[in-house]
Amino acid sequence: MGVSGQWMMSGALMVLLCSIGVPHGVAQESAAPMPLEAILQSMQRAQTEARPQASYQVIREYRLFGAKDSKADSDVVAEVNFRPPAFKGYRIQMSSGSSRGQQLVRSILDHEVEAASKNNKASIAISADNYSFNYLGEANLDGQPCYVLGLKPKRKEKDLIAGEAWVDKHSFFVRQIEGEVEKTPSWWLKKVRVKLVFADLQGVWMQTNMEATADVRIVGAHTLTSRILDYRREDQVAAAPIPMSSTVSKR
Repeated sequence: MGVSGQWMMSGALMVLLCSIGVPHGVAQESAAPMPLEAILQSMQRAQTEARPQASYQVIREYRLFGAKDSKADSDVVAEVNFRPPAFKGYRIQMSSGSSRGQQLVRSILDHEVEAASKNNKASIAISADNYSFNYLGEANLDGQPCYVLGLKPKRKEKDLIAGEAWVDKHSFFVRQIEGEVEKTPSWWLKKVRVKLVFADLQGVWMQTNMEATADVRIVGAHTLTSRILDYRREDQVAAAPIPMSSTVSKR
């Protein structure tokens, strides 16, 4: 996971459509074939070694859906730039539909920028400092064998998730996280569930997809999704200065 693989939650909608029980297809066992402590140590090494050393740029598409009100629907495309060790900036390339979507995306990306500038990735990492773990079994995820670990946050924070993590048995990278945000970011949100998917993009392990569903008081459930449309390495990114934030809107 590392710098780019660290999942970022914000004081906005984030979530998942799956329940938190033992995932379907998991082979439950009384003990892990590999000691849990060894799995956790291998995860930590994988995260440390996966930190990107070069700049990169991703183009993300965000889509917001309101379960009861289609007026909340919106589509936002954002350009996100990272320069190691701790610079992240973004630009909204396109926004259509409800202005609520752009406001939400800006909130999420502002949170990412702030977290990167403070270099506080350790506080949200999938590590023993932030979570208690238990072994749930094994499962195949997109054809890849994984260990499935239960996650229990050690603190009540909105950036931590109570649920499950799928850990690749060979690379020990986290391929997927599903669960419920340990602390809702505001009174308006009764419950927030999230599904985060990670993969290798040209040698960098990062979050590629997100699906978040929040039960919002009064207005009902809203779902926000994001996916990477394009990824560019340092040698593919123009040398022009990166704007911290700007926007081009399309209504």
